[in-house]
Amino acid sequence: MRFTLAHLAPLAFAVALASPSAAQPVEDASAEGASAERGNAELADADIASAELASADVTSAGRGTPPAAPAAPTAPAVDRFEPRLVLDTGRSPPPPPDPTRPTFSLQGEYQLRYRAMSDLRLRAPRLSDPGATTLGQNQYIAHWLRLSPRFHYKDKASIVAQIDVVRGLIAGDTTRHVEQVRDARAALAWYEVHPRYLYLELPSSVGVFRLGQQGAHWGMGLVANDGERASLFGDYERGSLVERVLFAATPMGRTGPLLVTVAGDLVFEDSAADLLGNDVEGQDEGEGDRALQAVVSALWRERRGEVGVYGALRRQARERRAKTSPARFTETLATAVIDVTGKFDAPVPGGGAHVYGELEAAVILGSTSFIPRGPAQASGPAAGRKPVAVRSAGGAATLGAVHVAGRGRPPAERWGRVVTEIEAGYASGDDDPGDGVSRRFTFDPSHNVGLILFDQVLAWKTARSATIAERELFAASPEPGIRSLPSKGGVFGAAYVNPRVVVRPARWLDLKAGAIIAEATTDVVDPYSTPRAGGSLANYDGGDRRRRDLGVELDLGVDARIAMGRLVTIQLGTEAGVLFPGGAFDDAAGTALPDQYLLTLKLGVIH
Repeated sequence: MRFTLAHLAPLAFAVALASPSAAQPVEDASAEGASAERGNAELADADIASAELASADVTSAGRGTPPAAPAAPTAPAVDRFEPRLVLDTGRSPPPPPDPTRPTFSLQGEYQLRYRAMSDLRLRAPRLSDPGATTLGQNQYIAHWLRLSPRFHYKDKASIVAQIDVVRGLIAGDTTRHVEQVRDARAALAWYEVHPRYLYLELPSSVGVFRLGQQGAHWGMGLVANDGERASLFGDYERGSLVERVLFAATPMGRTGPLLVTVAGDLVFEDSAADLLGNDVEGQDEGEGDRALQAVVSALWRERRGEVGVYGALRRQARERRAKTSPARFTETLATAVIDVTGKFDAPVPGGGAHVYGELEAAVILGSTSFIPRGPAQASGPAAGRKPVAVRSAGGAATLGAVHVAGRGRPPAERWGRVVTEIEAGYASGDDDPGDGVSRRFTFDPSHNVGLILFDQVLAWKTARSATIAERELFAASPEPGIRSLPSKGGVFGAAYVNPRVVVRPARWLDLKAGAIIAEATTDVVDPYSTPRAGGSLANYDGGDRRRRDLGVELDLGVDARIAMGRLVTIQLGTEAGVLFPGGAFDDAAGTALPDQYLLTLKLGVIH
């Protein structure tokens, strides 16, 4: 990774302040963000974080002073719903500001992962390495250490920082020929440093002002995801980071139900842009993305639910250089995003259980040249190609129920004994790269759906396709849009159903299971595949693109949380999955993709 002075500032801040503190362990992002006077008991019920994060990430996982936000009416302790009843990470909220004196806290986590998986069949680079018919990675060990220092000057101002001090691959197999994607795991590099947050937050009686590098999150995290939210299966990614100026206010009064947020962003990195460049193969120094956003959101909150709307205008450009000449050209994107979200919870009559739900739906409209068009459409100078229209849509919804153990006890002593939920999602696809309209919608990679189908198989197949295209089809002059082809693990061009269940024999132990049934929403097309007989495009394995069955995935896991006093929690766990691939992965000879397996061993330490 290339460094600048901006990179060193958060690191220096974290190192200088890395002294013992009386801070509590980091809290799950969904349970943090209520104002200090509402108290810790009311904190979980208020749950303003998921909404305010919508456009501004105002209360992102407790990494700042809470704004002047509407306080939901207090529910009786016996029927209070808390997100930790569904997914308990063992994290606790950070200490609130002390109005009488300055305070400092340092929180963080260290995560270690061992993964073993089936060798994934991929299309081989015909010219450079025709024998590379698989990903080449069967097992590896990876880790990250994330520190989150914060300084509060009484309750008047806060400085919040976060940095991944080390992150990367420690040992094991590396991937091959998938370098057209960030975090390709193509080399052992355990020492990477990734600055995340460094911002100033100023609360007031009318709202909160925030300035600096911070996370961005909205709703379920389909469009904007800060890479902080734990999921039942899989790990969060690096997330959406922006250089942001933000103001959030409650126009109907401090305790009113309406929260309005406005923000202006320079995108540091997200699933579609990287300000400093992705360091991918074929990327020259300085070929980063300049992405500007104007964001506004409105959220209406009641005691048992909320509904919000989010809008963003984005302009993005990337300058590229032709490989065989000094000529340069610019890839562009101009889009508008409209996104609605909502959630609810309600106690089941008789007590002891809750039903809950959440949804998000988004439409993206605009134009772009960041689109793969395929060999037939890509001839001629790159600079002479006109942008295509963007017309994409996607969404997801979750409905669940949780049986609560410890009824009658204080809220802090209750937990979710049995959780059952089902998530359904849809993302539009694009089966014609040459029709002048881009219809592919891709979820943010940190919104995890299972372990294998989207995070492994489709992620690496799209990355291999882009890498082959860059090396062999466009070796002389780069093709606009190639770097937008890899899905990076996000759901795209698919509809799925994902039922999940968690059983907790004890408060500290989770036994979990899930399944995914998925089908492509359009024909499965690799824009850079060799056309089949008759001139039609093929899927990512060279097979029949009309086969839309993506397959069935089954996942199992065990998670344990062991509290070591008040300051440290040890996380232990394992996850395993098997994918029975559908016909969408058959190759040109009609040979099915072998069943895919994955095993993960997890160790975490949270302070």
